[in-house]
Amino acid sequence: MTSHVTIPDEDGPLYAAAKKVYPQSVKGRFRRIKWALLAFCLGVYYFLPFVRWDRGPALPDQAVLVDFERRRFYFFFIELWPQEVYYLTGLLILAAIVLFLMNAIAGRIWCGYLCPQTVWTDLFLAVERLIEGDRRDRIKLDGESWSASKVGLKAAKHFIWLMIAWWTGGAWVLYFSDAPTLVKDLATFEAPFSAYLWIGILTATTYVFAGHMREQVCLYMCPWPRIQAALTDSDALNVTYKFDRGEPRASVKQAAQLKAAGQPAGDCVECKQCIAVCPTGIDIREGTQLGCIQCGLCIDACDDVMGKLGRPTGLIGYDTLKAVEARACGTTPPALRLIRPRTMLYAAIIAFVGGAMLYQLATRAFLGMSVVHERTPLFTTLKDGSIRNAYTLRIANKRSEERPIAITLDAPMGTTWEVVGAQQTADWRPIVVIPPDSTLDVRLFVTMPQPQAKGPSQMIQIKAADLSFGESASVKDNFFAP
Repeated sequence: MTSHVTIPDEDGPLYAAAKKVYPQSVKGRFRRIKWALLAFCLGVYYFLPFVRWDRGPALPDQAVLVDFERRRFYFFFIELWPQEVYYLTGLLILAAIVLFLMNAIAGRIWCGYLCPQTVWTDLFLAVERLIEGDRRDRIKLDGESWSASKVGLKAAKHFIWLMIAWWTGGAWVLYFSDAPTLVKDLATFEAPFSAYLWIGILTATTYVFAGHMREQVCLYMCPWPRIQAALTDSDALNVTYKFDRGEPRASVKQAAQLKAAGQPAGDCVECKQCIAVCPTGIDIREGTQLGCIQCGLCIDACDDVMGKLGRPTGLIGYDTLKAVEARACGTTPPALRLIRPRTMLYAAIIAFVGGAMLYQLATRAFLGMSVVHERTPLFTTLKDGSIRNAYTLRIANKRSEERPIAITLDAPMGTTWEVVGAQQTADWRPIVVIPPDSTLDVRLFVTMPQPQAKGPSQMIQIKAADLSFGESASVKDNFFAP
């Protein structure tokens, strides 16, 4: 017997080209929620850099600012220094656990309502519908040959898209410099090159991702759908087509005929409005899919159709896998369990990390000190036999006022110390003055008599005391001897 092997056409495509998705406009409660969140998120993003916050003289008055020049992050009344990067770590942990909690409660609601890709894509789609029309009009326009009218519509749409993308990139750089000043410098071409570079990069990415790639970012580029699929459970709410009620599908006329003949007919009338409004172009009736971002627009579309037909709404809605399986078996769906071990664990972690950060923030010190022992040489033997060690102290003043700081030591009897360039108090303590919101490096010499300098090393404690606010800081280091 001779077997035949079909050789694929080498000139054919290796993969099917992506079909363009033309989401149709829809009205309903979930669409209204999305509009409200879009307005809130974009309003905060675009206008927050212009909000002012008085921090006193010589300090920036922008409410939210990442100040590379001063190496500070300002968020209203909070000021963070580079040494406090652990707050950023805590925020990242909180963001991850909040995302897990959202997934445990209602699936990919982050993707459907709050993800930047979703927010900007919705805005770009609104512009597209305003200029080119709704789904049918856009499909018809794309199928027409090029004309002056088509060129004008496309040019207007892409121009507005580019303006939105440009302002998106421009708003981002405003978080890294004084916003009004940077806007003026950008307009007069006096801004640094890095500002123009980042505006260009973010303009291009926003224009491409929100205008052209849209659902492809969610389907192919974003890792969260894969992670979410591994984290979800059967108690999580997800946008679900109720098979037990919708099947078998039939048009209104066919359903009437089936029911007249005593045969079953589901509520789904094959209108395909759920597909038409889906921003990723999936058919929710095929079950849970990677492309579903849980936005709920298919719920609005289906409820609208059911309302017009006089049938109960909720054929598509947020539901749990347990409820779907129960209805398939003909049993009563279990009650919704939003509070369960998984959600309680996530909530406990959020409370613990958030509480720890708030406590740390409320009790944070505004005076900090670090020390570096000079290594070349480790110690010096003076003429009288005493041993001297040299240190570099870095003292941080996190207040907006100038602060006099007294330097003292906790060391063996007879030990003396001297700070280069410092004044002396009545009790012989060296005093250094730290400018507001800054650090100061000072050189410290510690001298210990030979009988007390027990080698090869012993621990000493260096203390810094604020003479104005009563705050103090201390650090330990080694004193080296022969």
